[in-house]
Amino acid sequence: MNLNVSLVVTTYNWPSALDAVLRSIENQQCWPNEVIIADDGSTEETSDIIKKWASKSSLNIRHVWQEDNGFQAAKIRNKAASLAKGDYIIFLDGDCLLRPDFIAQHKRLALKGYFVAGNRVLFSSSFTDKILNHQIEPEGWEPSQYSSEQINRTWPLRYVPLGILRKRAPNKWQGVKTCNLGVWKSDLILVNGLDEAFIGWGYEDSDLVIRLLRAGVKHLNGRLATTVLHLWHHENDRSQEQENWAKLQEVLNGDKKLAEKGIDQYL
Repeated sequence: MNLNVSLVVTTYNWPSALDAVLRSIENQQCWPNEVIIADDGSTEETSDIIKKWASKSSLNIRHVWQEDNGFQAAKIRNKAASLAKGDYIIFLDGDCLLRPDFIAQHKRLALKGYFVAGNRVLFSSSFTDKILNHQIEPEGWEPSQYSSEQINRTWPLRYVPLGILRKRAPNKWQGVKTCNLGVWKSDLILVNGLDEAFIGWGYEDSDLVIRLLRAGVKHLNGRLATTVLHLWHHENDRSQEQENWAKLQEVLNGDKKLAEKGIDQYL
């Protein structure tokens, strides 16, 4: 498909992981039209990694930064998405490596009236250390090359052409994460983007998906086509989880479609 794609990569103070992610983007069979690093307040080390890649790669890389004021992923994603020049936005986390056909598969699955929700597999702590410290590039490996000590499961890495089955749960919001989500920019604007009322870890992606569904945008399953490889890290601070869960229950029990504090601030 002749589709302009903006890849929005969220990051915070993990430059070695971002370096590996950018390498995996460089090695894509089909490049995105632009890569926007959505930086939630990282230090100069992250900026240096981005500058390194911008100077040595032909990738169109842009850096959007905001002051470090706690976990504000919704806010930095809105800022980055507002600047996206592509018709289609793929959200990715800066700790997820891409298999070589990731962008090509997302473009193949992109369909008007749908968002594409992919999934992830998890690398072990020890294997993550080897990847980052020894320049191993496992994103290009075949599933059979991994051991059980390196990865939690390999079956999601196999491509299966599910066809019409990808549409079998069009209203499902559970399990959709912005670490691997493809959405038309026009649909994102339709629901006013992510809701920045969700501060700290948790459920801002669920809120977005519920509102997309209410606006008539359906769920297309990207599993067994767009799976990403998640680098191990310690769990994020979840002190705001209960408060965010309560916000999500209010959304589920209401009819809200628009983010109260969303992307319109930046358009």
